Amino acid sequence: MVQKDKALIRIDLNHFKMHINLPERLEVSLHFTSPSRKFYLSLVALIVHEMKKHGKIVSIPLEEHHHVLALLNETIGESAGVSDSEHLLPRIYRKWKDALPDLEHAPLFRVLGRKKEYEDAVGKTYSFTDEEKDLWANLFDYKGSQEHLRLRFSVDRLGASLDDVTIVYGTETDRLDEDAWDGFVRGLQGVDEKGDLLLDTQGDKEDPIARAASFDQRPLNSQKKWTVLVCLIGLVMTGVLVLSWHIYFRGKPLKPESTFSSELPPPLPEKPSIAVLPFANLSGDPEQEYFVDGITEQIITALSRMPRLFVIARNSTFTYKGKPVMVQQVADELGVKYVLEGSVQRLKDQVRITAQLVDAITGRHIWSSRYDRRLSDIFALQDDITFKIIEALGVKLTEGEQIKLFALGTSNLDAYLKTLESLEYFRQFTPESIILCRKKAKEAIVLDPEYPMPWAMVAWSHFIEVHLGFSKTPQESLTEAGRITQKVLTLDQKGFHGHYLMSYLYLFQSQYDKALEEIRQAEILNPNGADVTAFYGLLLTSAGKPEEAIPKFEKAIRLNPIPPAWYWQNLGHSYRQTGQYDAAIEAYKKALVINPDHFSAWTGITATYVLAGKKQEAQEAAKEILRIQPEFLLKKYKKSVMLKDKAEISRFIGALREAGLK
Repeated sequence: MVQKDKALIRIDLNHFKMHINLPERLEVSLHFTSPSRKFYLSLVALIVHEMKKHGKIVSIPLEEHHHVLALLNETIGESAGVSDSEHLLPRIYRKWKDALPDLEHAPLFRVLGRKKEYEDAVGKTYSFTDEEKDLWANLFDYKGSQEHLRLRFSVDRLGASLDDVTIVYGTETDRLDEDAWDGFVRGLQGVDEKGDLLLDTQGDKEDPIARAASFDQRPLNSQKKWTVLVCLIGLVMTGVLVLSWHIYFRGKPLKPESTFSSELPPPLPEKPSIAVLPFANLSGDPEQEYFVDGITEQIITALSRMPRLFVIARNSTFTYKGKPVMVQQVADELGVKYVLEGSVQRLKDQVRITAQLVDAITGRHIWSSRYDRRLSDIFALQDDITFKIIEALGVKLTEGEQIKLFALGTSNLDAYLKTLESLEYFRQFTPESIILCRKKAKEAIVLDPEYPMPWAMVAWSHFIEVHLGFSKTPQESLTEAGRITQKVLTLDQKGFHGHYLMSYLYLFQSQYDKALEEIRQAEILNPNGADVTAFYGLLLTSAGKPEEAIPKFEKAIRLNPIPPAWYWQNLGHSYRQTGQYDAAIEAYKKALVINPDHFSAWTGITATYVLAGKKQEAQEAAKEILRIQPEFLLKKYKKSVMLKDKAEISRFIGALREAGLK
């Protein structure tokens, strides 16, 4: 028997880690931390265990081990491996084929001891050579279909033998391989060495996984007792999920660790949930990116207007743009059941669009189609795709909802294309890009004066110039923004943009009650609008209602799981004003990971450190404020703080002064 300290490949079921130590070839340690991740490490251990029983590296048919897989899924996997046993093998098939072989980006494990390119950032990367990535990927071999699956952990492709692999479990130094696996499974079953079900009469809450370390070797037995245990676990899990769901949708603030945790995918909403991935540009022309992105965004916008759908925001789905991703990975990370992906190819006045809607739980294609049309048909084409998606999701639209869904606002193709260009410039948030944004929007208005969207872009350009300090005449910019906002409201009385813009104007005018009424109307008209909901939270905090703001930010982050920095920064303000200083600090740190020069996040965290009694940290943070704005003065900064509660302004400015700022 191989000693565990000499094993080249060690599967540690005590800590759910895998260590591979092949000098000059592949040296890596992986930590499988969440229930879903633990399930898949246990799956690898099961395959190794069965291969060792056969005495050779061979494919293992999973149908014969369905009862063990179900046990793993219901206990350590907490049903995160898959939602029901019927789809267990198809789920394993996809993860083994697509996710596990991906050493750099797989959501199924964390790489230990490798330097990240961006510490703790979204989309973190690790420094692996192509050979290392290939060696790891070659470990996962499979045959058969999703229902009749044979898996092999191909350690021979690493130049190792089956004897070089060791499974470790329990406290005894000699509990390896078969003994370790049997002890592990028996612990999950909750049976002792006699096969009797362990019932805790003393109220001990000890985890059955940890408790199993004290058991001796014994093969599988007592199916009836295992079933009883699974039922008990299932009842407990159901109660926890129902309670969590109730708390979330009642708007009660979650604990900070729940808000910031990325270990577990969020629970699926009760209504159909969908993420629309950026369509691929197959035109061979980078200049067409804005057009392709615009098609994706129009579909997202149309779907977002439907209150009976749950739609992930553009900001989150576009983080996958240009990256080779798997539908199941996207669904897990964003917490949705359905994923839409597609491509666009434009050639002069012709366009080809392909789209496919996938049920990420089962891997089944719900709907797919290819369209070859003239470019002038783009509006009808977008409507058709959106309607087919909604129809495939089983949502029946009323006549009023259909009008709301398909009211794009123009039939002028050139006006539409110039508006897309305007939007592309707007998102760059530089003085030059805002000017170009307004220029393109005005060109669109000349082509179609009744088209609301370019008018909205002009208004937004003025607001952003004032907000970011780009405007040389702020008051004139605000006056012009207000005039154009009224125009948007007139042109699009059933749309949300006018109300959103008006709430922004009222905030600048310190008319907080009016601002809240406008943003409330905008949220009703755009129920899946993450930015609208987050801005609602910002307004509530500014109006002195931070307790009500926190659930709004949590809803916005659920809709937009990879949010921009301003979500976290303003959530930090809400936590600070409610005295939840640790949560506020964590929120500000999230904003600063996204944007290390986020000025408002630095002022917020500096004040919070003071209020939390962390003076040294506050002084260090204050240095960052002066780094970004060397001429910073509290007297001038105080005028820009938009809070209704003057006492809260004094408290905030006083904390900054205590940190050493003047």
